[in-house]
This record gives sequence, structure tokens and C-alpha cells, in this order.
Amino acid sequence: MSFAAMMLVAMALDVLLGWPDWLYRRIGHPVTWIGAMISHLERSWNVGTASAAARKRRGVAAAVLVITCAGGLALTIQWMLPAGWVGAVLGGLLAWPLLAIRSMHDHVAAVLRPLASGDLPGARRAVSMIVGRDPSQLDSAGIARAATESLAENTSDGIMAPLFWGVVAGLPGVAAYKAINTLDSMVGYRTPRFADFGWASARIDDLANLIPARLTGLVFALVSTRPRAALACMLRDAGQHRSPNAGWPEAAMAGALGIRLSGPRAYAGEMTGDPFVNAICPDPTAGDLRKGLALYRRGILALAAAVAVLVVAGI
Repeated sequence: MSFAAMMLVAMALDVLLGWPDWLYRRIGHPVTWIGAMISHLERSWNVGTASAAARKRRGVAAAVLVITCAGGLALTIQWMLPAGWVGAVLGGLLAWPLLAIRSMHDHVAAVLRPLASGDLPGARRAVSMIVGRDPSQLDSAGIARAATESLAENTSDGIMAPLFWGVVAGLPGVAAYKAINTLDSMVGYRTPRFADFGWASARIDDLANLIPARLTGLVFALVSTRPRAALACMLRDAGQHRSPNAGWPEAAMAGALGIRLSGPRAYAGEMTGDPFVNAICPDPTAGDLRKGLALYRRGILALAAAVAVLVVAGI
């Protein structure tokens, strides 16, 4: 079976259909299934009476268990699939919910609409669905910056990374990656509760996104109208980001759009001291967010073309 063909099918299904609400109401979503397992393990194993070392060991065990279950189940299913295009289509159908191409676009577009019309309360409600920071005090520039950052980072986490691991390792690759990413999003925080238990999840996620994050930044730069500026910003400022990976797509998008991203933001009522990426440029506007969505669409087309080339090449 061609893993590239499988992922091309998954991309097409996700662009055309997303993950329909009626289907979510009936069966949920694979990420929610993984999340339920993580929640159960965290409640059972991450107990406050345990020592820091014990919580770290249990966190390692939880991460290994979740990733092994997701990847192992996917591997078993892949073994059962027929060869050729039939197997690729069936595999693509199974990989379809593990991409987030349409949902990412729809969530950011939902921020853009009220922001462009001057409806700040509506824009704050919409941006709260895709970022973890406190949106209550965000002005227009803060909302545009938060949405643009989410678009850049989640293109890597939600699209490039599962696509990359799917092409490399098939259904087990994409399923294991989604388990890794879900672990990080649920327990990979530097808080008193998760600093030890989520340590392994955060480190594994950093490794899994190492290549995809840099590829995402490169794609943004190549499909932009300012490729040299985007590449220069990415190489100069990516390392200033608090994340070892998120800075690459964010810096590339900042350079491509001629705006600044990252910078201080509020979490749980406390301001961070994060530096700006592309600090010499102005804050983004609703118009810049619209341009960011256009850049995202061009990037998705470029990714689809690259995967199609792999299919034609027999990879």
C-alpha cells in the first residue's frame, strides 16, 4: 500500500467534509477517545500524595501505554487492509479524522468574521475556542495576533505532522502522532500538577514535531509573496519562541505577512514575558488575518501537490 496515496485520500476527505457534527454526535472523534484514556490514567496515577519521581515514572508509563495502544491498534488494522488502491482508500478513510485541515480554516474564519466587522465580544468568543490564553481583555490586534499564531502553530501540529508521519509510517504513524499530540495538549504543562507527570509527554511531542514544524515554516515561506523575508525571519527569530518548534511556523508566517507575533500574553490572570517574533513590524489586523488564511490555503495546496508527486513516484 502507498502511504502517500492513503494520506492524499485522507486530505481530500477532510477538505471536502471536515468531521461532520452528526458523526461527532454519534461516535465522537478518535482524539476524544484518546483523551478519555489519558484522563483516566491521569486521575488514577497522578495523585498528589506520590513523590515527584513517582509521578514522573507514572507519566512515562502513561505516555508509553497511550502511544502503544493507538499505534498498535492502527498497525493491526493496517495489516488487515488489502493491497493496492483499495487498501489506500480504506486507509485514507481511517486516517481522515486525524487531520484538521477544514476545521482549522473554519475556526480561524470564525474569528475573522466578527473581527472584521468590529464585533470584539464575538471575536473574543471565537478566538477562545482555539487559544489557551485569556481573551477577555484582548483588543483587536491581540485577537488577530492570537488567531494568526494559532493558525501557524496548528498547521504544524494538526496537519503537517500527522501528514508527515502518515507518509513515513502509514496508519500507525499518524495514529501514534495524534496520541503524542493529545498527551501533550492535556498533560504537557509546566504547572505544579503536570510538571512531573507530563514531562515525558511534552518531551516526546517536542521530538515528534521537530521535522514537521520546520517543514511547515518552509512551506509558508515558499508559498508566500515575500519568501526571502519569511525565510529570514524564520531563521532569525524561531529560536526566540518559548517552544522549540512553534517558533518556526509562527516566525515564517510573521515574516510572510510583515507582522509581529508571540510576545506577552495572559494565562490565568498572569502575564508572560515572551519576546515578540519579528518585533520591528506592527501588530496584525483583521486584514492580515485574512491574508494569513490565504497563505494557509496556498500551503495546503502545496502540500497536496507534494504528496501527489510522491504517489506518482510510487512512494
